[in-house]
Amino acid sequence: MSLFTIQDRARLEQRVLAWATGDDRVVAGAVVGSMAVGPGDEWSDLDLTFAVGAGATVAELLADWTDRLQAEFNAAHLFDLPVGATVYRVFLVPGCLQFDLSFSPAAEFGARGPKFRLLFGEAVNHPVGGPPSAQYLFGLGAHHALRARFCTERGRLWQAEFWASGVRDCALGLACRRLGLSTSHGRGFDDLPAAILESLQSALVLSLDRQEMLRALGCAIAGLLREADEVRKLADQVAPELLKLSRPWAV
Repeated sequence: MSLFTIQDRARLEQRVLAWATGDDRVVAGAVVGSMAVGPGDEWSDLDLTFAVGAGATVAELLADWTDRLQAEFNAAHLFDLPVGATVYRVFLVPGCLQFDLSFSPAAEFGARGPKFRLLFGEAVNHPVGGPPSAQYLFGLGAHHALRARFCTERGRLWQAEFWASGVRDCALGLACRRLGLSTSHGRGFDDLPAAILESLQSALVLSLDRQEMLRALGCAIAGLLREADEVRKLADQVAPELLKLSRPWAV
């Protein structure tokens, strides 16, 4: 099995930065993601972002550089994520190396979070948003709990598992928020205290069986309610309804 090395990632970074500095259409560049704030580790992906100057377009740069990446690195274009006028294009490079390439118009190029390191050119200052609110996380978890039970009643157990897992993740997100850990994409989950993680292990769905689904959902709901101190009034208001979702219902 041949996986990418740190040297492979560095070679790709150096090559792409050489394209940027040699391309008059590119007026600024930065590293984003984990490698913007440290060296990363042997599993870190590569995230580079660039500003497009007047007279060129994001679509034009993406098309040209995608051709280069495919020709020189046999990179596979997985998907695009547009955020305003910025487009993030995700590639898979042989060796299981993920490369995220993005372009923005120069007037919009800048940090949208703390993991941004300017390499050349200028960046604008964007307001940096905080973590999702406790009400949002709790409300989302309550929504997912409803959907999990209704899908179970419909016999759609794969979909029910999707929603029940979402309840657990919202509970973990509330715990991360309370302790000042990242709530994004599960990044803070592994840094939570062992007691919190152990209490939510029982919320894992172990099989696609109705009774198992209701058991796991009940544990996830209990975890969601435990972690809702920031919105305790709301949690207490809806707790009787949420607790019904893992109990037998009269036909």
